[in-house]
Amino acid sequence: MRRAIQRGWQRPGWVNRLLYPVSLLYAAAVAARRGAYRHGVFRRHKLPVPLVVVGNLCVGGTGKTPLVMELVEAMKSRGMTPGVIARGYRARPGHWPRAAGAGVGGADAAQVGDEAALIARRCRVPVMVGPNRRQSAEALLSRHRCDILVSDDGFQHLQLHRDLDIVVVDARRRFGNAWCLPAGPLREPPAALKRAGIVVASDSGGDAKARAGEFRMAARIDRAVYLGGTPQSDPAPRERALRDFAGRPVHAVAGIGHPGRFFRQLQAFGLEVAAHPRPDHHRFTARDFAFATAADTVLMTEKDAVKCEGLVAGGQLAGQYWAVPLRVAPGPGLMDAVFRRLAAAAQ
Repeated sequence: MRRAIQRGWQRPGWVNRLLYPVSLLYAAAVAARRGAYRHGVFRRHKLPVPLVVVGNLCVGGTGKTPLVMELVEAMKSRGMTPGVIARGYRARPGHWPRAAGAGVGGADAAQVGDEAALIARRCRVPVMVGPNRRQSAEALLSRHRCDILVSDDGFQHLQLHRDLDIVVVDARRRFGNAWCLPAGPLREPPAALKRAGIVVASDSGGDAKARAGEFRMAARIDRAVYLGGTPQSDPAPRERALRDFAGRPVHAVAGIGHPGRFFRQLQAFGLEVAAHPRPDHHRFTARDFAFATAADTVLMTEKDAVKCEGLVAGGQLAGQYWAVPLRVAPGPGLMDAVFRRLAAAAQ
């Protein structure tokens, strides 16, 4: 049933139409909550440093986490000291908030969620995780001298005052059937885009266009980084261009919002892909790789790799394993617009 509902998020089927009244109730509840904040029934908390929120309207991957990492690196290059807060979706329950470490191994990803672990690893900045973003932000600022915070997701989290909202939209899928959950993929109606200071259209195919008033962001994969494998070997070089795998059969694993996009990107480099999709934020075990033999090559997204490094390093998996990083290239003027709006908010 769940798969049937999600299939109808682009073109609604009978199940989606049946659920449409529930979506109207959901949208009404979202609007009522937003109105309560607007009219002062609920109070927004302002942090002592600026806050930038990078979010979306749709459930599933739109490229917001890669943009968070690109934004953090841009802040560092401008002499800022950024920190990141995140929800920690699918992290193990326990005491919150929780700091994400930058070390190797899947245990950290299990504790804080794959996206938070990936940000901490790649960007080397403080990352604090928890369902209450205010608590996470205050805990981070109490431990680190950050002068700006970035929230990975949280456009619908209204408790914190933000200096800039950036909303990422999939340039191809847009808003699907434009219905709210559960009949459609939206967390709130498309009109919510009016609250965003900047809208970014993310494109992984290379030919989708941003609409008027939107900035474009290209999302690309082009290389693979060796994780390890059984039998033990150390290929040279440990980082290879994806085109080096062209004409070879490979297994591809993706536990992301739209795994088919990852498989198509690999196929565009000439790889013969045996696809193994998993749900977004999937918790991997050795059984997920029972298909692999010692002679197999397995490629996975970087977000999945942070959860699987422990399995690979422990020798529990047969085959040779490679992580495929996703890189984004902000379109002309995007970063300039971000820092220009932050400067204006500070006045």
